[in-house]
Amino acid sequence: MRSGQRVKARLLDVRRLESQMGHPRVALVVPKFGFTAVRRNRLKRRLRELTRQHVLPQPYSCDVVLRARRDAYGVTFGRLRDEITEVAAQLA
Repeated sequence: MRSGQRVKARLLDVRRLESQMGHPRVALVVPKFGFTAVRRNRLKRRLRELTRQHVLPQPYSCDVVLRARRDAYGVTFGRLRDEITEVAAQLA
């Protein structure tokens, strides 16, 4: 995390580190922030699906850590999708 580059995002803390793997690897971090397990799991499922659709198909080779901020719990799926597509564009 300390040696990676920060990617600007409003709902997520995103770090990127170059890799020799030949494909992107993604780690998701969803802190509790006092929310229930149901809400955390819903956010994780949404982030996992959006990452699978928008980040993993990209041709770059890097390790990405996506950490959800508190505001990510309250947004719609569409807003979260817009955020992930912006992040994917910045990673490329």
